[in-house]
Amino acid sequence: MIWRDYLELTKPKVVYLIVFTAIVGTLLASPGWPPLGALLWGNLGIALAAACAAAVNHVLDQRIDEQMARTRNRPLPKGRITTARALAFACTLGVASMLVLWLLVNPLTAVLTFFSLIGYAVIYTAWLKRATSQNIVIGGAAGAAPPVLGWAAVTNSIDPNALLLFLIVFVWTPPHFWALAIARKDEYARAGIPMLPVTHGVAYTRLQVLLYTVLLVLVTLMPFITGMSGLIYLGTTLVLNGIFLYYALALKFTDRQELPMRLFRFSVTWLLWIFAALLVDHYIPTTQAIAAGA
Repeated sequence: MIWRDYLELTKPKVVYLIVFTAIVGTLLASPGWPPLGALLWGNLGIALAAACAAAVNHVLDQRIDEQMARTRNRPLPKGRITTARALAFACTLGVASMLVLWLLVNPLTAVLTFFSLIGYAVIYTAWLKRATSQNIVIGGAAGAAPPVLGWAAVTNSIDPNALLLFLIVFVWTPPHFWALAIARKDEYARAGIPMLPVTHGVAYTRLQVLLYTVLLVLVTLMPFITGMSGLIYLGTTLVLNGIFLYYALALKFTDRQELPMRLFRFSVTWLLWIFAALLVDHYIPTTQAIAAGA
């Protein structure tokens, strides 16, 4: 059915993760329940922008998608949707996003979302992805923006705590994506994409995954250290980080073929639970009071 092909253009699983982190940013920005308009219209606008960026990514990556087993059955490589229609669809989503955010939320959120969209759809997809092995590190800034966008929808400002959420997603992105890149190294090589395992080898990439995971462990302690969160978040983080670190160490020091994809899949679960723990802790402030008293 044609609507399923258009839905696939939006990368719904990716958009779901983006919107979830944005919603958490929206909720954390208010001491109680945030304004309903910011919660609904803000996250709708962010979702539309993310879907627009995904559709543009499909258009720009057609040649690459044709050469990779993971993506060769997408609507554009298979000819189920034409490039012109995909672009028109992306433009419609992008315009709708900007109108919703500018008119129903605030101009700051609209501007930040616009730059995030351009960062992913144009700077990362059209240039960085093909230009440098550090593409995912530099381009990860666009993917880390949603919590800041959700926060700005409520406060009409860029808050230090929102930037801390940005930092968590930013540092999470390289080990998350490089695990997938290790598993798909040969496909990226055939497509001519200079992912880190292609340009520097799998062993070097495994080391980088471990180093970024260690950095991520440290970064995720910051919400507790700064008083942004409490004991529920701390306990959840310590458990999740222990599992993440185990996978990263196993990836570095063993040759188990299933590990890259297992780490990749777990990293998605990790991000969801980390942000969920932040949210739970926000609405159960007694844990922060106990931590402060200690």
